[in-house]
Amino acid sequence: MPDSLLADLVLIGHLGLIAFAVFGAFWALRWSWAPLVHLPALAWAAYIELSAGVCPLTPLENSLRQAAGESGYSSSFIEHYLVPLVYPPGLTSGAQRWLAASLLLLNGLFYAYVVARRRALRVPGRSTGACT
Repeated sequence: MPDSLLADLVLIGHLGLIAFAVFGAFWALRWSWAPLVHLPALAWAAYIELSAGVCPLTPLENSLRQAAGESGYSSSFIEHYLVPLVYPPGLTSGAQRWLAASLLLLNGLFYAYVVARRRALRVPGRSTGACT
């Protein structure tokens, strides 16, 4: 598989990981095991943002692009539309802290909703709306 295509696949995977970290809590409404997968992804995303670190997928993608002979991002669809989402221009450590706080707050609120909903469904003697 050409290095350029591998780099594009890494970029798509990176975007998918970001989307999962942000919105993965929604899966908890449907599948009780979802938090077991989502919470580590959320913790990793928050760690990267709070530490102003670099996800290992970033250097992997860049090395694949260099191996493909690319000096930077070209104007392909994936690079033109997805790269700015994953690597926004002017990203500062302060902005990263706000992103991490927002990420944790959003998911914390959603998990609180999931827990409250599950508890409400388990209340003994509570009517399910069916006629008896």
